[in-house]
Amino acid sequence: MAVTRTLARYIVQSRHEEIPADVRHEAARALLNWCGCAIGASRHETVNNMLAAVLPFAGEPQAQILGRSERVDILHAALVNGVSSHVFDFDDTHARAIHPSAPVYPALLALCEWKGISGADLVHAFVVGVEAECRVGLSVFPEHYMIGWHITGTAGVFGAAAAAGKLLELSEQQMTWALGIAATQSSGLREMFGSMCKSLHPGRAAQNGLNAALLAANNFTSSEQGIEAKRGFAQVMSTKFDPEVITAEWGKRWELSSNMYKPFACGLVVQGTIDGCIQLRNEHQLTPEMIASVELKVSPIVFELTAKENPQTGLEGKFSVFHAAAVALRFGRAGEAEFSDAGVLDSATVALRKKVRIERDESIGRVQSHVYIRLRDGRTLERRIEHALGTLERPMSDADLENKFLGLADGILARERADEIIRLCWAVETLPDAGVIARAAAAA
Repeated sequence: MAVTRTLARYIVQSRHEEIPADVRHEAARALLNWCGCAIGASRHETVNNMLAAVLPFAGEPQAQILGRSERVDILHAALVNGVSSHVFDFDDTHARAIHPSAPVYPALLALCEWKGISGADLVHAFVVGVEAECRVGLSVFPEHYMIGWHITGTAGVFGAAAAAGKLLELSEQQMTWALGIAATQSSGLREMFGSMCKSLHPGRAAQNGLNAALLAANNFTSSEQGIEAKRGFAQVMSTKFDPEVITAEWGKRWELSSNMYKPFACGLVVQGTIDGCIQLRNEHQLTPEMIASVELKVSPIVFELTAKENPQTGLEGKFSVFHAAAVALRFGRAGEAEFSDAGVLDSATVALRKKVRIERDESIGRVQSHVYIRLRDGRTLERRIEHALGTLERPMSDADLENKFLGLADGILARERADEIIRLCWAVETLPDAGVIARAAAAA
Protein backbone atom coordinates (compact mmCIF):
# COMPACT_ATOMS: atom_id res chain seq x y z
CA MET A 1 0.00 0.00 0.00
CA ALA A 2 1.44 3.39 -1.02
CA VAL A 3 0.71 4.98 2.34
CA THR A 4 2.90 8.07 1.98
CA ARG A 5 1.44 9.08 -1.38
CA THR A 6 -2.12 8.28 -0.32
CA LEU A 7 -1.72 10.44 2.78
CA ALA A 8 -0.24 13.22 0.65
CA ARG A 9 -3.21 13.02 -1.74
CA TYR A 10 -5.71 13.24 1.12
CA ILE A 11 -3.94 16.28 2.57
CA VAL A 12 -3.73 18.10 -0.75
CA GLN A 13 -7.34 17.35 -1.70
CA SER A 14 -8.79 18.29 1.71
CA ARG A 15 -11.24 21.20 1.60
CA HIS A 16 -12.11 23.60 4.40
CA GLU A 17 -15.85 23.15 3.92
CA GLU A 18 -15.50 19.41 4.58
CA ILE A 19 -14.38 19.99 8.18
CA PRO A 20 -17.28 19.95 10.68
CA ALA A 21 -17.91 23.08 12.73
CA ASP A 22 -17.20 21.31 16.04
CA VAL A 23 -13.78 20.19 14.78
CA ARG A 24 -12.94 23.73 13.65
CA HIS A 25 -13.99 25.00 17.08
CA GLU A 26 -11.67 22.44 18.65
CA ALA A 27 -8.86 23.94 16.57
CA ALA A 28 -9.63 27.33 18.16
CA ARG A 29 -9.61 25.76 21.64
CA ALA A 30 -6.27 24.15 20.86
CA LEU A 31 -4.90 27.47 19.61
CA LEU A 32 -5.88 29.33 22.77
CA ASN A 33 -4.44 26.60 24.98
CA TRP A 34 -1.23 26.41 22.93
CA CYS A 35 -0.72 30.17 22.98
CA GLY A 36 -1.13 30.23 26.75
CA CYS A 37 1.41 27.47 27.24
CA ALA A 38 3.94 29.16 24.94
CA ILE A 39 3.49 32.58 26.55
CA GLY A 40 3.54 31.16 30.07
CA ALA A 41 6.90 29.44 29.61
CA SER A 42 8.48 32.19 27.52
CA ARG A 43 10.73 33.33 30.41
CA HIS A 44 11.64 29.85 31.58
CA GLU A 45 15.32 28.96 31.85
CA THR A 46 14.86 26.44 29.05
CA VAL A 47 13.78 29.17 26.62
CA ASN A 48 16.40 31.63 27.86
CA ASN A 49 19.14 29.07 27.32
CA MET A 50 17.88 28.16 23.85
CA LEU A 51 17.68 31.78 22.75
CA ALA A 52 21.18 32.45 24.05
CA ALA A 53 22.38 29.60 21.84
CA VAL A 54 20.44 30.34 18.63
CA LEU A 55 19.95 34.13 18.46
CA PRO A 56 23.46 34.79 17.12
CA PHE A 57 22.52 32.69 14.09
CA ALA A 58 18.92 33.78 13.57
CA GLY A 59 17.90 35.33 10.27
CA GLU A 60 15.55 38.15 9.34
CA PRO A 61 12.87 39.11 11.92
CA GLN A 62 9.97 37.37 10.17
CA ALA A 63 8.07 35.93 13.13
CA GLN A 64 7.42 36.59 16.82
CA ILE A 65 8.65 34.65 19.83
CA LEU A 66 5.44 34.53 21.88
CA GLY A 67 5.61 36.28 25.25
CA ARG A 68 8.90 37.98 24.40
CA SER A 69 10.17 40.97 22.41
CA GLU A 70 12.42 39.03 20.02
CA ARG A 71 11.52 38.40 16.38
CA VAL A 72 13.48 35.86 14.33
CA ASP A 73 13.29 33.97 11.05
CA ILE A 74 10.38 31.56 10.69
CA LEU A 75 12.46 28.41 11.20
CA HIS A 76 13.86 29.61 14.52
CA ALA A 77 10.45 30.96 15.56
CA ALA A 78 8.94 27.51 14.98
CA LEU A 79 11.71 25.94 17.04
CA VAL A 80 11.56 28.31 20.02
CA ASN A 81 7.76 28.58 20.18
CA GLY A 82 7.53 24.80 19.92
CA VAL A 83 9.92 24.42 22.84
CA SER A 84 8.24 27.04 25.04
CA SER A 85 4.78 25.57 24.45
CA HIS A 86 5.89 22.21 25.86
CA VAL A 87 8.20 23.26 28.71
CA PHE A 88 5.43 23.25 31.31
CA ASP A 89 3.99 19.94 30.02
CA PHE A 90 0.70 21.82 30.16
CA ASP A 91 -0.17 21.55 26.46
CA ASP A 92 -2.95 19.48 24.93
CA THR A 93 -2.85 15.70 24.64
CA HIS A 94 -4.57 13.33 22.23
CA ALA A 95 -6.56 10.73 24.15
CA ARG A 96 -4.29 7.91 22.98
CA ALA A 97 -0.88 9.13 22.03
CA ILE A 98 0.51 12.56 21.20
CA HIS A 99 0.69 16.26 22.13
CA PRO A 100 -0.90 17.54 18.90
CA SER A 101 -0.46 21.32 18.96
CA ALA A 102 3.15 21.83 20.06
CA PRO A 103 4.69 20.51 16.81
CA VAL A 104 2.10 22.03 14.44
CA TYR A 105 0.96 25.47 15.58
CA PRO A 106 4.51 26.92 15.87
CA ALA A 107 5.20 26.11 12.21
CA LEU A 108 1.83 27.42 11.05
CA LEU A 109 1.80 30.67 13.01
CA ALA A 110 5.31 31.51 11.79
CA LEU A 111 4.22 30.92 8.19
CA CYS A 112 1.10 33.03 8.70
CA GLU A 113 3.19 35.95 9.93
CA TRP A 114 5.58 35.64 7.02
CA LYS A 115 2.98 35.17 4.29
CA GLY A 116 -0.05 37.01 5.73
CA ILE A 117 -2.23 33.86 5.62
CA SER A 118 -5.86 33.89 6.75
CA GLY A 119 -7.17 32.36 9.94
CA ALA A 120 -9.50 30.06 8.00
CA ASP A 121 -6.53 28.62 6.14
CA LEU A 122 -4.62 28.31 9.42
CA VAL A 123 -7.45 26.28 10.98
CA HIS A 124 -7.76 24.05 7.92
CA ALA A 125 -4.03 23.36 7.82
CA PHE A 126 -3.93 22.66 11.56
CA VAL A 127 -6.74 20.13 11.35
CA VAL A 128 -5.09 18.15 8.52
CA GLY A 129 -1.72 18.41 10.27
CA VAL A 130 -3.18 16.89 13.42
CA GLU A 131 -4.77 14.15 11.32
CA ALA A 132 -1.41 13.35 9.74
CA GLU A 133 0.65 13.32 12.93
CA CYS A 134 -1.88 11.37 15.00
CA ARG A 135 -2.55 8.78 12.31
CA VAL A 136 1.15 8.20 11.61
CA GLY A 137 1.83 8.00 15.35
CA LEU A 138 -1.05 5.65 16.04
CA SER A 139 0.05 3.36 13.19
CA VAL A 140 3.11 2.40 15.28
CA PHE A 141 1.59 2.90 18.75
CA PRO A 142 2.07 1.72 21.46
CA GLU A 143 5.10 -0.42 20.64
CA HIS A 144 7.01 2.51 19.14
CA TYR A 145 6.48 4.50 22.35
CA MET A 146 7.19 1.61 24.69
CA ILE A 147 10.64 0.93 23.24
CA GLY A 148 11.67 4.49 23.96
CA TRP A 149 10.62 6.89 21.20
CA HIS A 150 8.86 10.11 22.21
CA ILE A 151 5.95 10.07 19.81
CA THR A 152 5.29 13.82 20.01
CA GLY A 153 8.67 14.37 18.40
CA THR A 154 8.74 11.40 16.07
CA ALA A 155 5.19 11.78 14.70
CA GLY A 156 4.88 15.52 15.26
CA VAL A 157 7.27 16.27 12.41
CA PHE A 158 4.74 14.73 9.98
CA GLY A 159 2.01 17.02 11.33
CA ALA A 160 4.15 20.12 10.92
CA ALA A 161 5.19 19.11 7.39
CA ALA A 162 1.62 18.30 6.34
CA ALA A 163 0.17 21.49 7.82
CA ALA A 164 2.90 23.79 6.49
CA GLY A 165 2.70 22.06 3.11
CA LYS A 166 -1.04 22.70 3.02
CA LEU A 167 -0.48 26.43 3.60
CA LEU A 168 2.21 26.46 0.91
CA GLU A 169 -0.24 24.78 -1.50
CA LEU A 170 2.08 21.88 -2.32
CA SER A 171 1.13 19.54 -5.14
CA GLU A 172 0.54 15.85 -4.42
CA GLN A 173 4.08 15.08 -5.58
CA GLN A 174 5.58 17.81 -3.42
CA MET A 175 3.53 16.75 -0.40
CA THR A 176 4.78 13.18 -0.85
CA TRP A 177 8.32 14.51 -0.80
CA ALA A 178 7.55 16.68 2.24
CA LEU A 179 6.33 13.64 4.20
CA GLY A 180 9.46 11.75 3.16
CA ILE A 181 11.72 14.63 4.23
CA ALA A 182 9.83 14.69 7.54
CA ALA A 183 10.30 10.94 7.95
CA THR A 184 14.06 11.14 7.70
CA GLN A 185 14.15 13.88 10.36
CA SER A 186 11.90 12.08 12.85
CA SER A 187 13.45 11.94 16.33
CA GLY A 188 12.88 12.15 20.09
CA LEU A 189 13.91 9.84 22.95
CA ARG A 190 11.92 9.26 26.13
CA GLU A 191 15.21 9.12 28.01
CA MET A 192 15.10 12.93 27.87
CA PHE A 193 11.95 13.24 30.03
CA GLY A 194 12.62 15.47 33.02
CA SER A 195 15.24 17.53 31.16
CA MET A 196 15.13 20.50 28.81
CA CYS A 197 15.41 18.14 25.89
CA LYS A 198 11.84 16.88 26.27
CA SER A 199 10.50 20.21 25.06
CA LEU A 200 13.14 20.26 22.32
CA HIS A 201 11.28 17.37 20.67
CA PRO A 202 8.15 19.28 19.57
CA GLY A 203 10.26 22.37 18.87
CA ARG A 204 12.52 20.47 16.52
CA ALA A 205 9.51 18.67 15.02
CA ALA A 206 7.93 22.05 14.23
CA GLN A 207 11.15 23.41 12.74
CA ASN A 208 11.98 20.25 10.79
CA GLY A 209 8.43 19.85 9.52
CA LEU A 210 8.33 23.45 8.33
CA ASN A 211 11.73 22.98 6.71
CA ALA A 212 10.48 19.80 5.00
CA ALA A 213 7.57 21.69 3.45
CA LEU A 214 9.79 24.57 2.32
CA LEU A 215 12.26 22.13 0.73
CA ALA A 216 9.49 20.22 -1.02
CA ALA A 217 8.00 23.49 -2.31
CA ASN A 218 11.30 23.96 -4.12
CA ASN A 219 11.22 20.40 -5.51
CA PHE A 220 13.74 18.94 -3.09
CA THR A 221 13.11 15.21 -3.48
CA SER A 222 12.85 12.30 -1.07
CA SER A 223 11.78 8.68 -1.17
CA GLU A 224 8.12 8.44 -2.11
CA GLN A 225 7.62 5.70 0.50
CA GLY A 226 9.18 7.47 3.44
CA ILE A 227 6.65 6.07 5.91
CA GLU A 228 5.95 2.49 4.80
CA ALA A 229 9.08 1.27 2.97
CA LYS A 230 11.18 -1.55 4.42
CA ARG A 231 13.72 1.00 5.60
CA GLY A 232 11.23 3.82 6.08
CA PHE A 233 10.00 5.47 9.28
CA ALA A 234 7.43 2.91 10.40
CA GLN A 235 9.38 -0.26 9.63
CA VAL A 236 12.59 1.04 11.21
CA MET A 237 10.99 2.50 14.34
CA SER A 238 8.42 -0.21 15.05
CA THR A 239 7.84 -3.92 14.62
CA LYS A 240 4.05 -3.53 14.70
CA PHE A 241 3.20 -1.10 11.92
CA ASP A 242 -0.44 -0.96 10.81
CA PRO A 243 -0.66 1.10 7.60
CA GLU A 244 -4.49 1.01 7.56
CA VAL A 245 -4.57 3.30 10.59
CA ILE A 246 -3.13 6.15 8.55
CA THR A 247 -5.80 6.30 5.87
CA ALA A 248 -8.89 4.60 7.32
CA GLU A 249 -12.01 6.81 7.51
CA TRP A 250 -10.13 9.92 6.40
CA GLY A 251 -12.60 12.79 6.38
CA LYS A 252 -15.13 10.85 8.46
CA ARG A 253 -13.30 10.44 11.78
CA TRP A 254 -11.38 13.44 13.14
CA GLU A 255 -8.48 12.92 15.56
CA LEU A 256 -8.86 16.46 16.88
CA SER A 257 -12.17 15.35 18.40
CA SER A 258 -10.10 13.21 20.79
CA ASN A 259 -8.04 16.15 22.04
CA MET A 260 -7.77 16.84 25.77
CA TYR A 261 -6.57 19.83 27.80
CA LYS A 262 -4.75 19.58 31.11
CA PRO A 263 -5.84 21.40 34.25
CA PHE A 264 -2.54 20.46 35.94
CA ALA A 265 0.98 21.34 34.77
CA CYS A 266 2.52 17.89 34.50
CA GLY A 267 2.34 14.54 32.75
CA LEU A 268 -1.03 13.13 31.73
CA VAL A 269 -0.66 9.90 33.70
CA VAL A 270 -0.66 11.67 37.10
CA GLN A 271 -3.67 13.90 36.41
CA GLY A 272 -6.02 11.36 38.04
CA THR A 273 -3.88 11.21 41.17
CA ILE A 274 -3.87 14.99 41.49
CA ASP A 275 -7.62 15.15 40.93
CA GLY A 276 -8.28 12.55 43.64
CA CYS A 277 -5.95 14.17 46.15
CA ILE A 278 -7.48 17.62 45.62
CA GLN A 279 -11.00 16.26 46.00
CA LEU A 280 -10.18 14.56 49.32
CA ARG A 281 -8.21 17.55 50.59
CA ASN A 282 -11.05 19.95 49.93
CA GLU A 283 -13.86 17.69 51.15
CA HIS A 284 -12.15 16.93 54.47
CA GLN A 285 -10.20 20.20 54.87
CA LEU A 286 -6.98 18.26 55.16
CA THR A 287 -3.68 19.79 56.26
CA PRO A 288 -0.28 18.07 55.93
CA GLU A 289 -0.12 17.62 59.70
CA MET A 290 -3.26 15.45 59.64
CA ILE A 291 -1.80 12.98 57.12
CA ALA A 292 0.05 9.87 58.26
CA SER A 293 0.56 8.26 54.85
CA VAL A 294 -0.68 8.27 51.27
CA GLU A 295 -1.01 5.16 49.14
CA LEU A 296 -1.73 5.31 45.43
CA LYS A 297 -2.85 2.47 43.22
CA VAL A 298 -1.83 3.45 39.71
CA SER A 299 -1.33 2.16 36.19
CA PRO A 300 2.00 0.45 35.37
CA ILE A 301 2.77 3.34 33.00
CA VAL A 302 2.95 5.64 36.04
CA PHE A 303 5.87 3.58 37.31
CA GLU A 304 7.60 3.83 33.97
CA LEU A 305 7.10 7.56 33.41
CA THR A 306 6.67 9.30 36.77
CA ALA A 307 8.38 7.31 39.51
CA LYS A 308 11.01 9.92 40.47
CA GLU A 309 10.88 9.82 44.27
CA ASN A 310 13.27 12.70 44.92
CA PRO A 311 13.12 15.22 42.07
CA GLN A 312 15.63 18.05 42.23
CA THR A 313 14.28 20.38 39.56
CA GLY A 314 10.87 21.55 38.46
CA LEU A 315 11.18 19.62 35.20
CA GLU A 316 11.92 16.44 37.14
CA GLY A 317 8.98 17.18 39.43
CA LYS A 318 6.64 16.91 36.47
CA PHE A 319 7.64 13.24 36.27
CA SER A 320 7.16 12.50 39.95
CA VAL A 321 3.77 11.13 41.03
CA PHE A 322 5.07 11.54 44.60
CA HIS A 323 5.53 15.28 44.14
CA ALA A 324 2.25 15.62 42.25
CA ALA A 325 0.31 14.03 45.12
CA ALA A 326 2.14 16.12 47.70
CA VAL A 327 1.42 19.50 46.11
CA ALA A 328 -2.19 18.54 45.43
CA LEU A 329 -2.67 17.70 49.10
CA ARG A 330 -0.75 20.67 50.41
CA PHE A 331 -2.04 23.42 48.14
CA GLY A 332 -5.16 22.04 46.47
CA ARG A 333 -3.70 22.87 43.06
CA ALA A 334 -0.91 21.76 40.73
CA GLY A 335 -0.03 24.69 38.50
CA GLU A 336 3.34 25.78 37.24
CA ALA A 337 4.34 27.36 40.55
CA GLU A 338 3.98 23.97 42.26
CA PHE A 339 6.32 22.46 39.65
CA SER A 340 8.97 25.17 39.80
CA ASP A 341 12.49 24.48 41.05
CA ALA A 342 11.66 26.19 44.33
CA GLY A 343 8.41 24.25 44.66
CA VAL A 344 10.16 20.92 44.22
CA LEU A 345 12.79 21.74 46.88
CA ASP A 346 10.40 23.25 49.43
CA SER A 347 11.02 21.42 52.73
CA ALA A 348 7.36 21.08 53.74
CA THR A 349 6.49 19.62 50.34
CA VAL A 350 9.45 17.24 50.51
CA ALA A 351 8.30 16.04 53.93
CA LEU A 352 4.80 15.33 52.62
CA ARG A 353 6.21 13.71 49.50
CA LYS A 354 8.04 11.16 51.65
CA LYS A 355 4.69 9.93 52.99
CA VAL A 356 3.54 8.86 49.51
CA ARG A 357 3.78 5.25 48.33
CA ILE A 358 2.64 3.79 45.01
CA GLU A 359 1.35 0.34 44.08
CA ARG A 360 1.09 -1.05 40.58
CA ASP A 361 -2.44 -2.09 39.56
CA GLU A 362 -2.96 -3.57 36.10
CA SER A 363 -6.70 -2.85 36.26
CA ILE A 364 -6.21 0.92 36.47
CA GLY A 365 -6.02 2.95 33.27
CA ARG A 366 -3.27 5.42 32.54
CA VAL A 367 -5.28 8.51 33.57
CA GLN A 368 -7.07 6.79 36.45
CA SER A 369 -5.98 6.52 40.08
CA HIS A 370 -7.11 5.10 43.41
CA VAL A 371 -6.05 7.30 46.32
CA TYR A 372 -5.89 6.15 49.97
CA ILE A 373 -5.06 8.70 52.68
CA ARG A 374 -4.46 7.44 56.20
CA LEU A 375 -4.91 10.11 58.85
CA ARG A 376 -3.22 10.36 62.22
CA ASP A 377 -6.61 10.02 63.94
CA GLY A 378 -6.98 6.50 62.50
CA ARG A 379 -9.37 7.26 59.64
CA THR A 380 -8.71 6.19 56.05
CA LEU A 381 -10.07 8.26 53.20
CA GLU A 382 -10.21 6.94 49.66
CA ARG A 383 -11.21 8.10 46.22
CA ARG A 384 -11.11 6.28 42.90
CA ILE A 385 -10.83 8.54 39.87
CA GLU A 386 -12.21 6.89 36.76
CA HIS A 387 -12.14 10.01 34.60
CA ALA A 388 -9.71 12.75 35.57
CA LEU A 389 -10.59 16.38 35.08
CA GLY A 390 -9.56 17.37 31.56
CA THR A 391 -10.27 14.00 29.96
CA LEU A 392 -12.86 13.53 27.22
CA GLU A 393 -15.41 12.41 29.82
CA ARG A 394 -14.79 15.51 32.00
CA PRO A 395 -13.51 18.11 29.54
CA MET A 396 -12.36 21.62 30.31
CA SER A 397 -14.90 24.16 29.08
CA ASP A 398 -14.12 27.17 26.90
CA ALA A 399 -14.31 29.32 30.04
CA ASP A 400 -11.87 26.97 31.80
CA LEU A 401 -9.42 27.39 28.92
CA GLU A 402 -9.75 31.17 29.07
CA ASN A 403 -8.96 31.14 32.80
CA LYS A 404 -6.02 28.82 32.22
CA PHE A 405 -4.73 31.19 29.53
CA LEU A 406 -5.07 34.23 31.79
CA GLY A 407 -3.19 32.46 34.56
CA LEU A 408 -0.34 31.56 32.22
CA ALA A 409 -0.13 35.04 30.67
CA ASP A 410 -0.30 36.85 34.02
CA GLY A 411 2.89 38.79 34.69
CA ILE A 412 4.04 38.48 31.07
CA LEU A 413 1.36 40.33 29.11
CA ALA A 414 -0.90 43.14 30.25
CA ARG A 415 -4.46 42.02 30.95
CA GLU A 416 -5.89 43.94 28.01
CA ARG A 417 -3.38 42.27 25.69
CA ALA A 418 -4.27 38.83 27.10
CA ASP A 419 -7.97 39.54 26.59
CA GLU A 420 -7.26 40.55 23.00
CA ILE A 421 -5.47 37.26 22.28
CA ILE A 422 -8.42 35.34 23.70
CA ARG A 423 -10.73 37.28 21.38
CA LEU A 424 -8.49 36.65 18.37
CA CYS A 425 -8.26 32.93 19.05
CA TRP A 426 -12.03 32.50 19.25
CA ALA A 427 -12.43 34.59 16.09
CA VAL A 428 -9.50 32.98 14.27
CA GLU A 429 -11.49 31.86 11.22
CA THR A 430 -12.56 35.44 10.50
CA LEU A 431 -9.03 36.89 10.53
CA PRO A 432 -7.63 38.01 7.16
CA ASP A 433 -4.10 37.63 8.60
CA ALA A 434 -3.71 35.09 11.39
CA GLY A 435 -0.24 36.43 12.10
CA VAL A 436 -1.95 39.14 14.17
CA ILE A 437 -2.23 36.56 16.97
CA ALA A 438 1.53 36.17 17.22
CA ARG A 439 2.10 39.91 17.02
CA ALA A 440 -0.41 40.46 19.81
CA ALA A 441 1.63 38.07 21.96
CA ALA A 442 4.75 40.22 21.80
CA ALA A 443 5.95 41.47 25.17
CA ALA A 444 7.82 44.67 25.89
